[in-house]
Amino acid sequence: MEHNGDWKTLSNEALTKEEKLKWAKVCYPELVQLVQLLQSSTYTVVLTGAGMSTESGIPDFRSQSGWWKNIDPRKVATVDALEEHYSLFQEFYQTRVKALENIEPHIGHYILAKWEKKNLIQAIATQNVDGLHQKSGSKTVYPLHGSIRSFRCHHCDQAVKEEVFMNEDSCSICGGKLRPNVVLFGETLPSDVWDSAYQSIEQADLVIVIGTSLEVYPVNELPSLTKGKTVLVNVDEVSGFYPFDVIVKGKAKEVLEKLNELLEL
Repeated sequence: MEHNGDWKTLSNEALTKEEKLKWAKVCYPELVQLVQLLQSSTYTVVLTGAGMSTESGIPDFRSQSGWWKNIDPRKVATVDALEEHYSLFQEFYQTRVKALENIEPHIGHYILAKWEKKNLIQAIATQNVDGLHQKSGSKTVYPLHGSIRSFRCHHCDQAVKEEVFMNEDSCSICGGKLRPNVVLFGETLPSDVWDSAYQSIEQADLVIVIGTSLEVYPVNELPSLTKGKTVLVNVDEVSGFYPFDVIVKGKAKEVLEKLNELLEL
């Protein structure tokens, strides 16, 4: 996305809608192309990753700067860690739960919820476990990696409240270890959620991937399922993996705001 024009041009009341669109086509051709795809699609699915949440203030635990106590989360967020190093596992997830206490959806989340109400998009599949899409009002959300906002016993699956996990209690039914309902490294994705996301993307005319490097299997295979158009919205390109029809470079919040403005012209 080339920033070779002043975006405030869109608010210039002296210009007609046609003049504004002509300007946008010259300065932001990828955005205009994506708007046209959105408007012509009958079934659109959005796939989001960590880049959708970081602008709400949630750390990216996969990045070097986001590592917790310099420990790779891929070594802490595992079944082995839960079973063999539970105190470390528990502290890691307690830290993540506490980090969400004052986190709210950003305007990009609300824009996607509004698009769903307007029937511009039909579903959101997300790798994020923070629940911000649901909190912003999106209804059809497939949390592929589970939710960090609910908890259960690892051994008997008894549901427990957040405060029970945070208080470092054991399961009142079997005495087992408690955990958030997230998919740990090495675990399979929840089959019902995966199947719903899979079927939605298979029938989509348009799949918009936002804020993910597509490094994690099997979610990184989802964009290839559609016979429709695919778009990547990300700070960096995903090199050597998938030939997207349109690539929009930029942060999720900023790009969604601009897209929404163009849609409302």
